[in-house]
Amino acid sequence: MRLNGIILKGIGGFYYVEADGEIFECKARGIFRKNGIMPLPGDRVEIEAGSDIKENTIDVICDRKNSLKRPPVANIDRLFIVASVCEPNPSTLVIDRLIAIAEQKEIEPFVVITKTDLASSDELYEIYNKAGIRTVCVSTENDKGIDEIRSALEGRVSAFTGNTGVGKSTLLNRIDSSLMIETGEISKKLGRGRHTTRHVELYNVCGGFVADTPGFSALDIEAGEFIHKNDLPYCFREFLPHLGECKFTSCAHINDKGCRILQAIDDGEISTSRHDSYVALYNEAKEIKDWEL
Repeated sequence: MRLNGIILKGIGGFYYVEADGEIFECKARGIFRKNGIMPLPGDRVEIEAGSDIKENTIDVICDRKNSLKRPPVANIDRLFIVASVCEPNPSTLVIDRLIAIAEQKEIEPFVVITKTDLASSDELYEIYNKAGIRTVCVSTENDKGIDEIRSALEGRVSAFTGNTGVGKSTLLNRIDSSLMIETGEISKKLGRGRHTTRHVELYNVCGGFVADTPGFSALDIEAGEFIHKNDLPYCFREFLPHLGECKFTSCAHINDKGCRILQAIDDGEISTSRHDSYVALYNEAKEIKDWEL
């Protein structure tokens, strides 16, 4: 029988596809390897399955709306960028780099601020709320913000990312206790968390799918993606109303005369923190030549 489904995970050449309320173990047709196509978790597929055939097969991989290289996953709707107010301290550059990658991939960024029972989240919240990015402050001590995240997961494929130790696994376990994702304590000696999640898989959570894997650390996503310096301004959504209004068409929005972005910062429309991240990412990008990509 022919079914439409979604790949949950791939292990040892087998792919596990949820279709029609069941999970089918499938092999991919050889044509995909011949054409250099690797099935990915998150891929929408057509499979041939049933007891009357030797093995279930993935026959069609539908067009992807996006994909990430590291970790390899397709069709992400929302990227939940998790940052803690302390232990470890937040890095706005890491958060902004992940937001920029999401914006470029047409993935909706959603900032989650954790450990708000330990310190104030006001400053961090203000930065991203002003930028027009959906932001929620959570505390797993009293479930503050948990229902808002549950609602945001419904009907979508989502991923959670952030530096190790920010509480991604703890957060997911609080969202859905049946996940029972392993968690670890912060390594005080190293000042960061230990990797605790063991395998790659999409989980059914709150009427949607969630991927939470070792590869969804901030470092892995950053290493797998590159944004050209000319594309970077379009990955900062609060810049968009001002693009094209600068005095010079070659404006890099760094310290250029007549820059409308810089004027918006002076007017309080754009946060200094966000622009600082833009400058850092721009300077990184301009050092990489096109032939190196």
